[in-house]
Amino acid sequence: MPYHSETLVSALSKPEVLGHLIRVTAEVNYLDVRTRGDHTILFNGMVGQKGFRISRKVDKGDTFLPLVLGHVEETPRGSIIFLKYRLFPGAIFFLAFWSLVLLSFTGYYFGVDQNYFYGGICLLLAILNYGLALYFFNRQLKASRAIFYKLINFQLKD
Repeated sequence: MPYHSETLVSALSKPEVLGHLIRVTAEVNYLDVRTRGDHTILFNGMVGQKGFRISRKVDKGDTFLPLVLGHVEETPRGSIIFLKYRLFPGAIFFLAFWSLVLLSFTGYYFGVDQNYFYGGICLLLAILNYGLALYFFNRQLKASRAIFYKLINFQLKD
C-alpha cells in the first residue's frame, strides 16, 4: 500500500513543535460549517503529548490524502520528529478490494478459462489501479509535506 516515512531533526523544542501543530490543527466536525471558514487551520486531526494524527485540511474529499502519524522526541538541541504517511483505512480497503478482485479475475482467466486476452486486460487494470493510487498518493504527499515543513521551519530538499 502507498506509504512513506521520514525522520526530521528540528531546532524547535518538543513543546514548540506540538504548539505549532495544535495552533493550526482542529478536530474534524463536518456538521459545523463555521469550522470550514477558518483559514488559520491547516490540518484536521488530533495532537497530543504522545503524538499526533493529522491530515491536510481540504475543501473537498480526496481519497488519496495521506494520514500523517507522528511523534516528537526531545533532544538537548531541539527535537526529532518521526512521521509516517499512509492512506486512510477506508482508502486502503477499497484499493485492496479492487486489487484482489482484478487479480482474482486475472487468475481465473489465465488458469481456468485459458482466455489470455481477458486475463491480460484484468492484469493491466490491476496494475493501472495500483499505479494511479501511487501517483495520486505521492502528489498529495508532496502538498502535505510542504505545509508541514513550512510550519516547523524545515527546509525542503528536492
